[in-house]
Amino acid sequence: MKIGIVTARFNSEVTALLENGAREVLEGAGFKKKDLIFVKVPGAFEIPLAAQVLFKKKKVDGVVALGAIIRGDTTHYDYVCSAVERGCSKLALEFNRPVGFGVLTTENEEQALERAGGVHGNKGADAASVVLEMCNLLKILQK
Repeated sequence: MKIGIVTARFNSEVTALLENGAREVLEGAGFKKKDLIFVKVPGAFEIPLAAQVLFKKKKVDGVVALGAIIRGDTTHYDYVCSAVERGCSKLALEFNRPVGFGVLTTENEEQALERAGGVHGNKGADAASVVLEMCNLLKILQK
């Protein structure tokens, strides 16, 4: 199995923690460096495009999408959240492969950090676990 991990650089203090959580889960499941493709994108908005290329060109079995969208003073937050979710959902259905949604959508940085290894766990790790579970389930369902 080959897994792609797409991480947004924007809010990197948070996204680096999410990526570490995803890496730990995947390595703990026996994945080697050659089985993992790490891609950095400027922000969360760019995650679906990079994931699409990983599915098309690198033939990955699943993608872990990692980002942190933190509400600001404008409606930009709402548009980015919707676009990223919609893009990731569309890709999963189009390619019949899982996209683990580890993109945080929080009111502030404190909430994001709480979900990137703090009191609410690590949503990057959770997203990687979902991708593994869904890859295995899809193998069974597609027999």
